[in-house]
Amino acid sequence: MAKIDHNLLFLYSENLRGKIKEMAFLLKKSPQRLKYNLRQFEKEGIVRNPHSIFDYSHFGLLLFRVYFKGGYIGDKDKAEIIKKLSENEHVVAIYELSGEFDLAIELISPNPSRFNKELKKVADIIPTLKNHKILLNVVTHIYPRAYLPNDKPLINHFLEEIVIGGDRAREEFTEYDMKVMKAVLENPKIRLSRLAKVSGMNVKTAASLLKELQNRKVLRAFKYWISANKLSIYKFRLFIKLHNISREREGQLLKFMLHTNEVVQVSKTIGDWNIEIDIESLSRTRIRELIAQIRSEFNDIIETFNLIEFYRLYMRKYLPEYVFGTSDKDNGQMKYNGQMK
Repeated sequence: MAKIDHNLLFLYSENLRGKIKEMAFLLKKSPQRLKYNLRQFEKEGIVRNPHSIFDYSHFGLLLFRVYFKGGYIGDKDKAEIIKKLSENEHVVAIYELSGEFDLAIELISPNPSRFNKELKKVADIIPTLKNHKILLNVVTHIYPRAYLPNDKPLINHFLEEIVIGGDRAREEFTEYDMKVMKAVLENPKIRLSRLAKVSGMNVKTAASLLKELQNRKVLRAFKYWISANKLSIYKFRLFIKLHNISREREGQLLKFMLHTNEVVQVSKTIGDWNIEIDIESLSRTRIRELIAQIRSEFNDIIETFNLIEFYRLYMRKYLPEYVFGTSDKDNGQMKYNGQMK
């Protein structure tokens, strides 16, 4: 494998719809050279799983995270389990872990009752997935992979955190809003001309609606998942149970995470722990140092913690497809924006 341009990888993975001319200007390289490099990223699987980041809370939906223990034995069983999980239209993420938990999934549902129903379906189809822990995701802060670029000023182009979830009023969307969102959910890299065609509008209108959804912070970003194995990146999730927490100390903790290059995501949760911190680094030593720093600086509010390594991502979306009017398999009704109609 040729030497990786980490600056280009950073820009492209953080915004896969970014214009090559703008990237070429920032990196002081020719657009032709960058086009070749980006094709190589995709061909070699360095970037994969393109996804559009939606804030599901604008649809009045809730995100649940389920961690499974001892869900399978061999690779054949694992492949079958993942296939069955991906067929559930409430499941938006599937990833494998190494440590206390084997497999994790994320489900987006309109309410806890519906989530419980879908989880029972999973357990009925895959009996080995009965041993699990459930979390309700309250809010998620997504940060840029600031550990990647050698040219640190590039980070400023993505410094603002992306916040999804939380307590928001449910919005109403037009038919054309829904068509645009469905198209970029299915294909985050879709060209504007194709987006206009599948949405039944002209290019100018399609571009305007796409921009409007971003301004409303319904559609937050277009990103790639990057291959940890091919780039020797270490990826961990830190689980923390907090106590004696105040609004001031919570704010200090989030500020620390925002300005720590290796922290790529922080989720506040309700369940066995209160916060999940996703950490990525090119150095395992740096991860150990960071864990020690977090424990030291926030010792007064950390009751317990656990660290688990990411192994592999199988699926990543931020919005379930049923919100676009797919049929409900149980009763033949149609859904729209997470509601029955």
